[in-house]
Amino acid sequence: MKKVKTRKKALLWVVLAVMAAFSLAGCGQDEKQQDSTNQIQSSEATADVADNTERPDFGQEDTSSEKEPSKKDGSVVYMTTDISSKGLMAVYEKLEASPDGKIAVKLSTGENGSNYLRTDLIGELVKSLNATIVECNTAYGGERANTEMHYQLAKDHGYTDIADVDIMDEDGSMILPVSDGDNLKENYVGKNFANYNYYVVLSHFKGHAMAGFGGAIKNISIGIASSEGKAHIHSGGTGGNMWSGDQDAFLESMAEAGKSVVDALDGHILYINVMNRLSVDCDCDGNPAEPDMHDIGILASFDPVALDQACIDLVYDAEDGKSLVKRIESRNGLHTLEQAEKIGLGSRTYQLERID
Repeated sequence: MKKVKTRKKALLWVVLAVMAAFSLAGCGQDEKQQDSTNQIQSSEATADVADNTERPDFGQEDTSSEKEPSKKDGSVVYMTTDISSKGLMAVYEKLEASPDGKIAVKLSTGENGSNYLRTDLIGELVKSLNATIVECNTAYGGERANTEMHYQLAKDHGYTDIADVDIMDEDGSMILPVSDGDNLKENYVGKNFANYNYYVVLSHFKGHAMAGFGGAIKNISIGIASSEGKAHIHSGGTGGNMWSGDQDAFLESMAEAGKSVVDALDGHILYINVMNRLSVDCDCDGNPAEPDMHDIGILASFDPVALDQACIDLVYDAEDGKSLVKRIESRNGLHTLEQAEKIGLGSRTYQLERID
């Protein structure tokens, strides 16, 4: 009798084992089928995004275009060595941007005698966009500290021959909130900043007496700041003396002010850096040091951090770039890029695509 019960018990365990095996096999198959279904749905969703996306938005992954790579690969930066009107148009067109509405071209009008961008280089692009050239007054002496004198200087440099010019802070400032900043809570930009739907940021890349270098980030921070805002950034947000504040706080504040501009524009912005006349001094200097390195090219991107980092790397790689590298490092200039990446303004990782 005990043997029969033992056999029945053993048989029961065999049956349960077989049933369990079938059950496990079924679960695995269901999971595979579900994974397959999820992949199909994911692909269909991606296709829908691709069909409805006209241009990449800053800081967002655009699955419809190879122009905006994954975060792992970094942002695309296009480059040409042709520093001419034709080369500028070519690198701009590689972005396949679609500016619409009222378009602003932000550049530095430059002091007399400086290395400001000449109209024979930028005129075709500005006219093709039917854009307004925009700028703000300075926070120091010189011909751009006064609105009337600033307009006259823009005329003297030929900018009024290719476009309307708007000194955006001639009627004061407007406030942009700063998120994730270590120094700034607010950024003061020219009051007319809100009059434009899209910004094309056209920068002359060069050295700078205080920031170490100037490129896209400086152009959207110090450049778009009103004279009041410039003093605020220079002081590191303290409101103190703009010439004797903490250096790193100033560099960080530039990145933070730039982030507020990008946040406000919500992707309606692109960036072009022209790497010619690479002096250690800024276009705000009317008597800059003569460049002692060769011209490099024109670069463009939807990411200002990647763009400036690519320009920095090209200077560091140049055999004749020692003077500019010394200027950058003597001001701890790379800290601006560190802070910009930290707060999400862009990525220092990039793909450089030469179009020549």
